[in-house]
Amino acid sequence: MQAASNCLSRAEVILNLRKPSLAIYDHAFHFIGGAQKYGLTLISTLQDQFDVTILANREVRYKDFQDWYNLDLSKCGIKVIKLPYYEKTGAAHLDPAFITRQVENPFHLISRESGEYDIFVNNSMNEMVYPLSNVSVLICHFPERRPKSYFYADRYTNVVYNSRYTAEWIEKKWKLTPHHHIYPPVDMESGEAEYPKKKQILSVARFEPEGTKRQMEMIEAFLRLFLEWPEIVRGWRFILAGGSNPNNRYLTRLEEMVIKNPAQNIELKINLPVSELKSLYRDSTLFWHLCGVKHEDPGEVEHFGMTTVEAMQNGLVPLVYDGGGLREIVDHGENGFRVRSSAELLEFTARLLGDPEIIRQMGRAARKKSQLFTRARFEARVKDLFEKILKSYTLVEQARPSSQK
Repeated sequence: MQAASNCLSRAEVILNLRKPSLAIYDHAFHFIGGAQKYGLTLISTLQDQFDVTILANREVRYKDFQDWYNLDLSKCGIKVIKLPYYEKTGAAHLDPAFITRQVENPFHLISRESGEYDIFVNNSMNEMVYPLSNVSVLICHFPERRPKSYFYADRYTNVVYNSRYTAEWIEKKWKLTPHHHIYPPVDMESGEAEYPKKKQILSVARFEPEGTKRQMEMIEAFLRLFLEWPEIVRGWRFILAGGSNPNNRYLTRLEEMVIKNPAQNIELKINLPVSELKSLYRDSTLFWHLCGVKHEDPGEVEHFGMTTVEAMQNGLVPLVYDGGGLREIVDHGENGFRVRSSAELLEFTARLLGDPEIIRQMGRAARKKSQLFTRARFEARVKDLFEKILKSYTLVEQARPSSQK
């Protein structure tokens, strides 16, 4: 039945009876995140060429996408498919890791929906969705789970990866060679070459309930910075910005740490609209990112590092964990520093604060390196890939004429 439906759908597109349809799915579209920005920017690039539908499991609004990512997706449809398994638990985060063979796969509802479109794009790092469309694309931001319960990553006709680090682990974990490398889109440039900076260190990352972005370790490091280098740090502030779901116990612990800080020079910014986030990037001088420190799982290391590039686009000097996709972004000693511990973070931060000229030089170098990861480059790669996909999809092979006797 599905095969017949797919043949009919393809014939309609080949005969120009309608635009090709495309659906993009992510079980976390209702949260702010870099992976979600990747997928939504992808369909923003394609929404004039395809009849696009956004598939989500919780309510989402066009206004949210506009506020969070500065993306106008009003040409796209939105369809919310609620999954009974997660509705019963009431969990805000629909974690696929909870699903074992002893549980019926709740994502089969998404699999069935995928067959309604010419092209199905799975942006969710969720290998439990079986694609039924004629053409399927799995965007893998990182292979978080090993092949076991309901593993269908190898059923996709195209696997896209966001960094060389991710590609390495797709091959190690899934024994699968991905097809297309497209770095994430980063578009936080202020439009100004240089501008006055404040004595401000910035960190931007989602406040994960598990604490994998290491905001607690960074707050502790900043407090030590004031104890060990009081003279050069006087007047500096530390701002941590990021998205969070409700009832986040980790965030509550961070808020308690900030309240207890007598200097009142640490601030948390939660679920900011993109306009306010841009202002923080514009005004800040240094950027901290310790995701990966104390990790036991390669998935807890930054898979790429979009916020680091956002900072570099605005001339901030990045001090980041030495691992994962961040090694593809930050060149140690040239446009920032890569560190392996909080102690190294403080050492290089103190060196920078003691020499404003190095900050200026590295800030310029950071801005230059960031041009490798712009939204324009991303859009060009996306258009090229989907033009090839559509060309293959609409190709009608001509039967060879029989030879003359």
